[in-house]
Order: sequence, then structure tokens, then C-alpha cells
Amino acid sequence: MYKVFINDKPLFLTSKLEKETNFQYFLLDTVDIQKLIAQYFAGQVTNAYLYHPDENYLIKHLKEKITINKAGGGLVENEKGQILFIFRNGKWDLPKGGIEKNETIEETSIREVEEETGCKNLKISERLEKTYHIFKRNGEYRLKITHWFAMKTDYQGELHGQLEEGIEKVIWVDKKNIPELLKNSYQNIKLLFNEV
Repeated sequence: MYKVFINDKPLFLTSKLEKETNFQYFLLDTVDIQKLIAQYFAGQVTNAYLYHPDENYLIKHLKEKITINKAGGGLVENEKGQILFIFRNGKWDLPKGGIEKNETIEETSIREVEEETGCKNLKISERLEKTYHIFKRNGEYRLKITHWFAMKTDYQGELHGQLEEGIEKVIWVDKKNIPELLKNSYQNIKLLFNEV
């Protein structure tokens, strides 16, 4: 099952039908994807399942219907076991950003963390789950697929938020304080911490 967030509300892409649920079901063969997304943005739909017997076909079909933005980001841990967070648009988030031409997704992830936070000496330790969310830019819906990586660093220098990206704060957070921080974060970020 894939989870795609629209306005921070879940759209589950599934190959299983369940009898008892408070979610609406839409069949891939008959749904108007653009209309369904518009209903999410209008608050008319807040959680739904998009069904097709072939789960892989679901994500492939969605990618064909919406412009894709590919991004990379990092869940960065320092030598004290603290995690790097940014504060932007009134929410706690992790550093991430769009891929540039001739860049691997790993290079994108490291570059974006460095640019958005000032943190250096980053080493990827493992690949994490991809996250999916739909946003609107210039009147067009886009599917952002973010490739996440766990990273380690021994950097102890100054952190600074990238102002042109609207980053107000960059801080190291003790793991015991993360659940409180996640109360004011995005569902995709919460998913990453559920995985880790």
C-alpha cells in the first residue's frame, strides 16, 4: 500500500478491499484523479482509498496523470544521537529539496541538507522509505516523491537556515523530545520516524 498525502490528508493506494471502514473507496478505472485531488484541497474528502487489484499499477498510473517532482532529503544524526530539524511555514520538518540536472538522488539529498541547514561532513548510512505528497503550483497539481536517507555527521559548527527557502530555525533535537515536536509536523515526516 502506498500513502500519498494531499493537504496532509491520506490517500491510500491499495489492492485490497475492506468491508468496514470510514474511508471512501474510489476505483482507479472510474475515478477522475484531478477531481479527487481538488476535493481534497477543498476539504470535501479527508481520507480515501484508491483501489486497483495491481498495487504497482496504481502508483504508475498516478505518475502518468500528474507532473512529478523528485526530491531528496536527510534524517541526520550527530555524534550525540540528536536529530537535525528545521522550522519552516509554521511546522517542524526535515531538510529536503529538488533534484538538479546530472545529480544522483544521494547527491541531491546531501546538497539540500547542507544548503538548508549549514550542516557539513554528511555521510549516508542507509536509504529510508520514499514519501509522496501532492501540492499545487501555478494552478497545476504535482506529485512530489521524496527519497529519504539516514545520515550521520560529526559536524559541530554553526547551523543556519536557508532564508530564501523560508527556514526560520535549524536545531539539534534529543530523541526523547522528538514525539512532542512531531505534533507540529507533517504526516510524511511522522511516517519516517515510525519507520526508524
